[in-house]
This record gives sequence, structure tokens and C-alpha cells, in this order.
Amino acid sequence: MTSDDFQTETPVHDHNRRAWDARVRRKSTFTRPVEESDFSDPLAAVDGVGWLGGNILDRQVLCLAAGGARQGPLYAAAGAQVTVVDISPAMLELDRQIAAEKELQIHTIQASMDNLSALETGSFDIVIQPVSTCYLPHVWPVYQEVARVIRDQGLYISQHKQPASLQADVQPSEHGYELREPYYRDGPLPQVAGSPHREEGTLEYLHRWEELIGGMCRAGFVIEDLLEPFHAKPDAEVDSFAHRCQFIAPYLRVKARRVGDRDANGSTLWTPELDTPENP
Repeated sequence: MTSDDFQTETPVHDHNRRAWDARVRRKSTFTRPVEESDFSDPLAAVDGVGWLGGNILDRQVLCLAAGGARQGPLYAAAGAQVTVVDISPAMLELDRQIAAEKELQIHTIQASMDNLSALETGSFDIVIQPVSTCYLPHVWPVYQEVARVIRDQGLYISQHKQPASLQADVQPSEHGYELREPYYRDGPLPQVAGSPHREEGTLEYLHRWEELIGGMCRAGFVIEDLLEPFHAKPDAEVDSFAHRCQFIAPYLRVKARRVGDRDANGSTLWTPELDTPENP
């Protein structure tokens, strides 16, 4: 089941759509479908820490900015009713191919993560978002949209690139991996080639901690857990992904719950009054 009437809205949307379509053609990282072995225990493959409680049968799951035939097929194989949203039609086609091969029901929608107007309010129990907020200049509109489409008490599990990892050089110096990019900055990060921490050809943006975590709280989510997925290896070859991860954790993974407009006692949940959510 598909919905592909999306029209890109900005040059950034259009650039990254084309970049991910091209990455699919090249079979680049994160465009390779799920391994067959993962279907033996699909929920464990995507939720090794048990944040989802071990059972998602018939739950309405949105895999947001998650095309590429990994997230959607595994959640569907675990028994969920799955919708996959992605800006790249080529990434969504990978999901449709695996769904057809495995006889899985997956609804695909081509859309940007910051405009989910094709989805009804309060229609999902769980929203899963792999690393993707870095491809937009502002993360706040994404959180607003997720807060709208998720049900009260629904889970929002997202993964993001650590700000320091996007600041740091991709090549080591004699002192480690030095910070090269300012923390307070505007515009996309400089293009890089051959980095396992960056997706070549895409436009990427650094989001500060106050935007990543504070913005999530201000959108009506309560943080229940936060992890830094471990990729470091003490004996890793210098200049490798695992070597750099000894100095800088590349990702953070957040478990958050939508709390609605009122707390457990019926009082209105306090959130700060901000002129602009991106600049508290």
C-alpha cells in the first residue's frame, strides 16, 4: 500500500531526497535491506534493550524517516501494523520489495519528517525514528509533528547524531579527534568524503543538546531513558569507525513518552513560554 504524492517543499528537502535516491543506486550504507537472520527474532533485532516490552502485536507503529527495508519489515514481522514514512522514493521501494517477498503488510508514504499532514492526529501507539533529524535545519517541527500523530502515553524512540561527533574532525590528529566546527552555527555542515560518521552527498545540520532533548520535552514528551549505542573498540585500527568512537560517541538513543496536555493529577503540564522554540 503506497502514497507517493509528496511534493518537496524546500531546496534542502529536494537535495536530500535526491542524495538518498543516489545512495540507494550505489547500495551505500543504510540502504541495504535487513539480513535474513534477523527475521528469526525480529523484535529483538530492533529492540535489544527491551524498551517496547517484548510484544508489539497489532500496535500501530510509525517508522519515521526510516525507509531502506530494515525498520519497517522487522516491526511488521513482529506483528505490528506498520507505516513507513521517508522522503526518498527509492528507499521506500526497498521496503515494498521486502514486504512483497516476506508477505508483510507495510503502508509506505513519501513525505518529509517535518510535514506529516498525510497522517491523522493521534493515530500511532509507537513512533520509531532512526538517525535522520540531522538532515533538516530545525528539529522542532519534527517533534511537533510526532507529538501530533502519536497517541497519549505513546512511545517515541529516536536516535540522533551527537553534536560533538558532528563538530569533530573525521581524521585523527596526534591528540585525538579535534573539534573543527563551532557548536553555535548556522547552515549545513561542510561536505566530507569517505567518513563512516557522515553520509556523503547529503546536507547535514548540527543540532544542540537543548534542541534535541529540550525540544522534545517542550513538545510534550517525558524522557524515560537515554543510551549512547556502544561502537568503540580499544584495539581498533587508527582512523577506523571504532577507533573514533573511543573518543566520541557518535549517537544517542532516546526513549520518550507523550504525556498529553495534563499530568497524572489533572494539572496542566508546565512548559516554558518561548518566542522561538529553536532559540530558548
